[in-house]
Amino acid sequence: QVQLVESGGGLVQAGGSLRLSCAASRRPFGSYDMGWFRQAPGEEREFVAATSWSGGDTIYADSVKGRFTISTDNAKNTVFLQMNSLKPEDTAIYYCAAVSVGTGLQVASWRYWGQGTQVTVSS
Repeated sequence: QVQLVESGGGLVQAGGSLRLSCAASRRPFGSYDMGWFRQAPGEEREFVAATSWSGGDTIYADSVKGRFTISTDNAKNTVFLQMNSLKPEDTAIYYCAAVSVGTGLQVASWRYWGQGTQVTVSS
């Protein structure tokens, strides 16, 4: 079992930055080890980014590529999501996930989930 605790969400103006953190109770491994998803009101949960603890495998959704960066602190079993140039359409609850199978792009691919943290971008 893996417990995931997110933090770092909040309210920011368009063009601003936020950094989300997700602390894992242990360091789990999968086809991708850790990832971020988001869910806007009335929308399905969608993939944002995923990575491995080694840092060798990293993927991003096209909508965030070049603006968001996923990284890890292996000593603290923590994954980060640095979000720059934020847009109102980035407003959502952001969820941390651990241990994927397959491509990692689908919600069903991931075994463990955090409780989510709200990110609101004002225009």
